[in-house]
Amino acid sequence: MSSKKWEKFSPETIERLFTAVEEDDKLAESASLPTFIELRCSTDDIRHYYALCLQFWEDGFKREDLLKLINHVLQGNVLSEKERLQYKYIRARYKHLRFAQRLYSKRHESNFIFRQTTVFLGHFQDAFRNQNEKNIKIYGRLLNVILSAPVWSVVCYCLRHTVLDDDHGFIQYRQQQIRKLQEAIANPELTGDEFHDVRKIVSQQVSYYDTMRSLDPGNLDACQLSGFLSNINGLMGDRHDEMVAEKLSGKKSYSESSQMANNIRQPIEMFVTRYPL
Repeated sequence: MSSKKWEKFSPETIERLFTAVEEDDKLAESASLPTFIELRCSTDDIRHYYALCLQFWEDGFKREDLLKLINHVLQGNVLSEKERLQYKYIRARYKHLRFAQRLYSKRHESNFIFRQTTVFLGHFQDAFRNQNEKNIKIYGRLLNVILSAPVWSVVCYCLRHTVLDDDHGFIQYRQQQIRKLQEAIANPELTGDEFHDVRKIVSQQVSYYDTMRSLDPGNLDACQLSGFLSNINGLMGDRHDEMVAEKLSGKKSYSESSQMANNIRQPIEMFVTRYPL
């Protein structure tokens, strides 16, 4: 199904999603899983979830404001704390909608240009954080092209005309992702890329329950799952930062395998074991 018209949600619902996304890597080792993980999700629910994620992105910022931040850095300036937060929140909206496209679309893939924009925003952020002038220029210029008015209008059209999956296909996709997670953590050691792939699946699961809990704040299971997975996501994020730092310092190659810490492996195993496959 596709449509130019998508349901619009209240500012309160959008604010709940903003808060959930802010907390999607919050550490809470006391977080626990619900007794049963519900797989059912109606086609109407899928449409509501995508519509909320689309609105979260569309209403969250202006293209001109993002370009202003990028060009400010390209001109050799340092972003203020307020500007860094602004950039961080815009990028978070991109990432959440990218997850939504992977989750809810018929093809379970994000639009190519939109996906590349999200990737370039991440590389540009890494560049200005580490004062890497070469990458600031490369990704800043790429973002200026990809965020130009003509390209932007094409991307917006594609996002609004995304064909969504049905309930059966959506369940199958989620189960497939959990099987990938199951296979990955069966390995005693993981390379940096393998570790990052595991985190991407965890992050996508977090985004699903973040959206669900934002639309239905009374859904205690969704809140519980969001909190449990956010803790794993946060731990994995901290560990990935360490791996990148080790790579940059020459201490350890990113492609070298290493054991996953028990405080990460055990909760992932709990989640996979409880998930209906």
